[in-house]
Amino acid sequence: MNFISLKISDLKAYYKSDILSGFLVFLIALPLSLGIAMASGFPAMSGIIAAIVGGLVVSFFTGSYLTIAGPAAGLIVVILSGAEKLGNGDIVAGYRLTLAAIFFAGLIQFLFGVFKSGKLATFFPSAAVHGMMASIGIIIICKQIFTMFGVKAEHKEIIPLIMEIPSIFTRLNPEITFIGLFSLGILIVLPKIPIKFFKKIPGPMVVVLFGIAFDHIFGLSDKHTYQIWDNIFEVGPTNLVQLPAQMADGIVFPDFSAIGTLTFWVLTFTIALVASLESILSMTAIRSIDAMKRKINFDKDISALGLGCAVSGLLGGLPIIAEIVRSSSNVNNGGKTPWANLFHGFFLLFFILFFPSLLQQIPLASLAAILVFVGWRLANPKEFAHMYHIGFEQLLIFIVTIFMTLKTDLLIGVFSGIALKILIAMIRGLTVQEFFIAAIKIQKEGDTALIIIQNGATFWNLFKLKQIVESVPEVKDLKIDITRVKLVDHTTLDYFQTLEESFADQNKTFVVIGLNDMKPFSKHKLSGRYR
Repeated sequence: MNFISLKISDLKAYYKSDILSGFLVFLIALPLSLGIAMASGFPAMSGIIAAIVGGLVVSFFTGSYLTIAGPAAGLIVVILSGAEKLGNGDIVAGYRLTLAAIFFAGLIQFLFGVFKSGKLATFFPSAAVHGMMASIGIIIICKQIFTMFGVKAEHKEIIPLIMEIPSIFTRLNPEITFIGLFSLGILIVLPKIPIKFFKKIPGPMVVVLFGIAFDHIFGLSDKHTYQIWDNIFEVGPTNLVQLPAQMADGIVFPDFSAIGTLTFWVLTFTIALVASLESILSMTAIRSIDAMKRKINFDKDISALGLGCAVSGLLGGLPIIAEIVRSSSNVNNGGKTPWANLFHGFFLLFFILFFPSLLQQIPLASLAAILVFVGWRLANPKEFAHMYHIGFEQLLIFIVTIFMTLKTDLLIGVFSGIALKILIAMIRGLTVQEFFIAAIKIQKEGDTALIIIQNGATFWNLFKLKQIVESVPEVKDLKIDITRVKLVDHTTLDYFQTLEESFADQNKTFVVIGLNDMKPFSKHKLSGRYR
């Protein structure tokens, strides 16, 4: 395996586009990293450290070309709840204990890649994964909307917090609310302006610039009160980002004293699992929009991200994943190689070393608005409609995953969705043995391969199917026979569609035999089917 991913030849060929893209991604990464740290209950500096490590460390060993590594909104819920549990309700006390969990989670991720476990993400049905991401979005919105309106939440548990939201409108701080709503408006309106120039401007950075202006307009740097009618409101430095005077002061080392507790290891494996799963989803999405159609080494990338995560945890930073928003921006801005990720890390380091005072002028309401917008994208009502169109079973798994996540925690929510998926397959006629044990064989003749599947083509045996498909990369024609399959689920059909597109790009043929003879769960072309 070639361990170093940065190539001098790539730098010579694409340095102009990669430097420009790295700078534009930095403009997005800076406010997002600060906001994610704030929402996770960590110091603001922890988000910057993670983003810098994601650029300066991960880019050397990455297995993908276009993904940008750094902290992500998808892990906010895991880190926040983990720090509260390890600190017995005190997030500050749990911070250094959680850093130790992040360090070990990175080592576990690294081993995931070494032992080629990157494809284990197939063991999670897509409806449960989408439900997990939607529930994370709901939690982010519910927690950040209070900060956006300048209100302190009275509850920590998510269900009581949701019930508390209507009271915001009787307690809001007008100046902070104005900053929050104005910031949210920028994020909504800016991409809709039908002028190409405006579409290129990073919305989060515009929000930050306006936020700094509002700091001076409302005098947030100085603690004071103001009156509207008969109501008196207070604002001050607590409404702004707090950073240490020097970057070195923001480096915090982990506390390993909780290593002997079950809570510690549950958090550690949850971070490793969610980070790996989210990274694989991001890498898959970015691969689909890579104009050069380059292959991704998922296992190498998971190891690189794990290494970065471990380093970040040792320095006081958040976990690191292949982050979809920044990666998409990298593609759209013309990034071509991992050098773009490295440059984005350099720009972050330069800014935090020479302009830290600017960051301390950013209102927390501005960052909260950015996170509410991110949360809305994760939990968009269109996701519910999409799941319904695929099939009622998918919608049910999606909703159950969301409900159980909000009611309990992320792992229980995801595994509840998986359990329901298995139950539905049993109802549709599969036995427990047929569901869990893949009956797959391959016949190869020349440039043609025939894969025969029996009993069930489900997310559970998709891992084995992928291994078989990848064992015959040289074939020009691939046929998958499912005439003896009782049930094929949406996750498998989604994989079939990916194969069809991949083979078409290479002028090869991919055919699924027997699919049209099965009954669909809905009219959607990727709806699960049964006999």
